Amino acid sequence: MRYKITCYLIALLVVMSVYISLSSALAQNTKTSDPWAGFQFLTGNWSNATISKSGEAIGTTSFSFDLGQNILVRRNRVEYPPKPGEKSGMIHEDLMIIYRGPNDSLFRAIYFDNESHVINYTATFPAKQPSVVFESEGSDKSPRFRLVYQMEPDDLLNIEFLIAPPGGAFQTYTKGTVKRTK
Repeated sequence: MRYKITCYLIALLVVMSVYISLSSALAQNTKTSDPWAGFQFLTGNWSNATISKSGEAIGTTSFSFDLGQNILVRRNRVEYPPKPGEKSGMIHEDLMIIYRGPNDSLFRAIYFDNESHVINYTATFPAKQPSVVFESEGSDKSPRFRLVYQMEPDDLLNIEFLIAPPGGAFQTYTKGTVKRTK
């Protein structure tokens, strides 16, 4: 009887030590894993956007980490061709700063453009990877915005910007594709 109890205690100690070792290794791995891993596919320079809203457009986009990898900065510039009867086209420039929310694990972003728009987003990662979706909160008086990045083969990045009127469904406003430049 005493032999059985001793065997059970030894087996219990072995199981507990393996559990503690695995738990410790998992906790350490979680601490050292890259919280920005879901955004890595975006980093670098992108060009030659094809925008569907008003035909062909030339665009450049860059994503780079800053402030000791505490933020990801996106700079974007798109030159739209002139519309019929116009001498010059439109230039759209914007800046988006992606950051981790205080005291949580959510990623947020703030967007500014040369048309005086400011949009606050929360980032999510859909099941189909690599991709990221930025979505704003709306209200009964303001629209909602969604910005989707989906990586495709051959270093192509699909971009889609959608708008939902107050209380309405999202509709594509503009979309296009950029290619990673070396």
